[in-house]
Amino acid sequence: MTNRIRSAAAALLFLGCLVTLTSAFNLPNRSTNPSPRLVSLSTAAKPVQHRTILTLADRVAYQRAIEEVYWRHRIWPKERPDPKPSLGEVMPSVQLEKKVEDYLRNSEALEDYWKEPLSAEQLQAEMERMAQHTKQPEVLRELFAALGNDPFVIAECLARPALSERLVMSLHGTQIKAGVLRPKVMAAATANYALPAISGEVTGCTDDTWTATSITNAPSGRIHHTAVWTGSEMIIWGGTDAISFFDTGGRYNPSTDSWTATSITNAPSGRESHTAVWSGSEVIVWGGFSTFGYSNTGGRYNPSTDTWAATSTTNAPSGRYNHTAVWSGSEMIVWGGFSTSGYTTTGGRYNPSTNTWAATSTTNAPSGRWFHTDVWSGSEMIVWGGFDGSNNLTTGGRYNPSTNTWAATSTTNAPTGRFSHAAVWSGNEMIVWGGYNLSSYFNTGGRYNPNTDSWTATTIANAPVARYNHTAVWRDSEMIIWGGSDGSSVLNTGGRYSPSADSWTAISTTNVPSGREVHTAVWTGSEMIIWGGTDGLNYFNTGGRYCAQPPVVPQSAFSRKTHGAAGTFDVPLPLTGNVGIECRSGGATNDYQMIINFTNSVTVRGASVTSGTSSMSSFSVSGSQVTVNLTGATNVQRITVTLFNVNDGTHMSNVPVSMGVLIGDVNGNGAVNATDVALTKSQVGMPVGSGNFREDVNASGTISSTDVAIVKSDVGTSLPP
Repeated sequence: MTNRIRSAAAALLFLGCLVTLTSAFNLPNRSTNPSPRLVSLSTAAKPVQHRTILTLADRVAYQRAIEEVYWRHRIWPKERPDPKPSLGEVMPSVQLEKKVEDYLRNSEALEDYWKEPLSAEQLQAEMERMAQHTKQPEVLRELFAALGNDPFVIAECLARPALSERLVMSLHGTQIKAGVLRPKVMAAATANYALPAISGEVTGCTDDTWTATSITNAPSGRIHHTAVWTGSEMIIWGGTDAISFFDTGGRYNPSTDSWTATSITNAPSGRESHTAVWSGSEVIVWGGFSTFGYSNTGGRYNPSTDTWAATSTTNAPSGRYNHTAVWSGSEMIVWGGFSTSGYTTTGGRYNPSTNTWAATSTTNAPSGRWFHTDVWSGSEMIVWGGFDGSNNLTTGGRYNPSTNTWAATSTTNAPTGRFSHAAVWSGNEMIVWGGYNLSSYFNTGGRYNPNTDSWTATTIANAPVARYNHTAVWRDSEMIIWGGSDGSSVLNTGGRYSPSADSWTAISTTNVPSGREVHTAVWTGSEMIIWGGTDGLNYFNTGGRYCAQPPVVPQSAFSRKTHGAAGTFDVPLPLTGNVGIECRSGGATNDYQMIINFTNSVTVRGASVTSGTSSMSSFSVSGSQVTVNLTGATNVQRITVTLFNVNDGTHMSNVPVSMGVLIGDVNGNGAVNATDVALTKSQVGMPVGSGNFREDVNASGTISSTDVAIVKSDVGTSLPP
């Protein structure tokens, strides 16, 4: 029982969105005294055509430009009332110099080991790797631009730090002694670098697709760790592999698809089942379980400086694990969990600005529990569900830090009591889903509206299979869940839930990471990144990036035919609801033409008929209009044409457009009957125009007895469902 309960994920995740930028930089020279070897590296000559060198001060200035890009992408929580500080306020010049000197020392260590320096070919290859494998091409473009799009500067100030750290991390002591890690180093014939083309024109991902995250330099496999998204990096920390409690972590940068270890200097002691929040400039971790039992200690990790500072223990809540935490904008609020006194109803508010704690009220607080969930609504912490050792709880509470008061959440129509479920905040509702109650695994859930103190059930139609120990993130208008366990196997499936439509859509399993539970997930603004977890036998250091883009939506679609000398007329094809019906004959080879219009100019990778009987003979793109030519389209059917990887300059997705083919259905009601015959007869001899072109069934340019005969021959047919 205890082992099962302790296999739930401990962290809730904070979401955010990106802002674009360009960066300028300037840094005065600073007198330094690096080793002669570092001086040699810091003054490496540019290619002959540039006829310049990079001094240590140059490198520090370029490092500042790089950090400016990352800093401006860092999420400053909207709840924070204070303005986001400048980079200079959070990262002093001495820290920039340390970063430069660190990567130069790494380069020096590699040269000492290999007896030759990193080659131009290696640095060029690293630039190419970044460009090809980036998960955030827009950020990588900004980094290149911040370095003047100069391939030499990019090689020296972006590629060299990443490559040297990765290679140094691979040089374990025994391998260095054996000399088995030396790669094949090609001699540089020239120092001329080429600026690589960055993959992806927009965001580098296609909706409903998976891409693996790099495992090079990734932290060791683990469970019960935490993960936060900073706006430019996913930072994971802590956890266990059932043997060790980790005080290590890693920073995953999707723009370069690379990992950097978090410092262990002054890091909190290793632990699992702790919590972590992102404050805007720091990851704050607290609590958890370790060799020393239940912890009431924590730490604040600053990714800009790669440094840790301890959280105060004065007035801190009692040590605990499997509690929850939210960031309110100025404080981290922790509550519940299991401590030396059992299932606790206590909590605390930690202010990082003053490094102080204040207790949360216990008056009207929910009963003690663990494996519950909580969300921050913008003004309140809402907790729900969990287990108290005897009961699967359907109760919850809303904590207001401004008044230090609790109010119970309604239990009317609330989901069945459960634990190890998942929860997200949608902007106006808390959505909970899944979980376990010691006898059943759930694929049910509920939406809680704090304004009305009411619950609405989530549909089970097309919902993912029941599970627990899964993860959930909120994406603009959807909750995305993935992974977990159904009690007999770990899962690599998931779903996207739309509360506005109360509907589920399955997640692709193509290239999906292996099934797992007790992993973590973060939302980057366009992608869900999952990492870690276990399948019961293995502790994973692998992960995946799932693209969930808002779809590219056409402005309109039509079926187009030329009616002899009468001109061209279009049958509208609605994009939602009932399909538009093409009532006109396709001629001897059953040819039709679909016109799909977008608001902006688009590019399209390809197109094909994805349902129905027809073939695509050709397609073309002209600005915002796509033309698809079909042949062999049989009568009495529904056809769907899908445009693949449609890119409108903002998003990229597949776009399906459907059409019904029912020759003779001139009124478009889905059936050919006497009404259609009468309508066609009434137009015989009339000029073909926008009001009666549908009655020109053979599209000859005249409405005649031939059209009437065609309609009569199809009476009794109807469009299939």
